[in-house]
Amino acid sequence: MIGRLHGTIVAKHAPELLLDVNGVGYEVHLPMTCFYDLPSIGAPVTLWTHFVVREDAQLLFGFNNADERALFRLLIKAQGVGPKMALGIMSSMSAHQFIQSVRQGDVTTLVKIPGVGKKTAERLLVEMKDRLKDFTGADFDTGGLPGAAAYAADIERTPAESAREEAMSALLALGYKESHAAKVVKQVATDTMSAEDMIRAALKAMM
Repeated sequence: MIGRLHGTIVAKHAPELLLDVNGVGYEVHLPMTCFYDLPSIGAPVTLWTHFVVREDAQLLFGFNNADERALFRLLIKAQGVGPKMALGIMSSMSAHQFIQSVRQGDVTTLVKIPGVGKKTAERLLVEMKDRLKDFTGADFDTGGLPGAAAYAADIERTPAESAREEAMSALLALGYKESHAAKVVKQVATDTMSAEDMIRAALKAMM
């Protein structure tokens, strides 16, 4: 089990990054709410990780702190929720917002997440309510998207066309349908926005 990695960011292609750890490159998938908090390419970063082994792939998921990883692990234990759906849930809302939705029984918000239908959302609320009863999540941001304001000052600007393509790629990876993703990206995108800004704006619009 790979539980934590510390290394240098080599490349960022949301929702995935390439992390160099002593000469070994690790491909790590992150929820977008964690991705926004990443430093620039070339900077060091420490990630808490969860390793998933399947017949057709070995996947490594990363998080900014142990509480976010713990929530991810609770999610994938829920019936019908795999790593991809858990990634989509944690990308569409902050960990704090998800916990609040569960405690308030907010089905309406959950069904807006890709792959989460009404029955899945209702089952998720029932299963997660008990599991999250004593879950404090001390490291969670208590509102909005974690680090969005701080990150905005340190984003790497890219050409508008490349940014749109990267935003589309990230949304498709998170489970959104191409037609829906394309429509929303077109609505929110401007020529001065980075890919991360477009993804953040698109996810906000979809929710």
